[in-house]
Amino acid sequence: MKKIKVVFMTLFIGLFLVACGSNEKKADFTTKEAETALNNGEDINGKTVEITVDEYVPNGALGYTIQTGEHLNFVSSDNPNVEKGDTLTVKVVKTENVLGSFVMTYEKQ
Repeated sequence: MKKIKVVFMTLFIGLFLVACGSNEKKADFTTKEAETALNNGEDINGKTVEITVDEYVPNGALGYTIQTGEHLNFVSSDNPNVEKGDTLTVKVVKTENVLGSFVMTYEKQ
């Protein structure tokens, strides 16, 4: 009987520890890494980037624009409801180089 209790307690503790594990997914790139990759000609479409909002332009010519890094602009037709200083993870959908700045459409993660 004691052996059965020990087995069940071991299983219970194991399940408890697994359930407490972190499900947080690490982004593929930081802002700096993404900018370096783009400057090196790499394609980051479909990748995730953790960005910090340096400037937020709600009425930009291309839509709601989040500016970050040296030359990164994340644009969307949907209001991302962010403020300067916020950190978020986005999935890059499409990237264009416009006069040395990168304009990217994205999906919030």
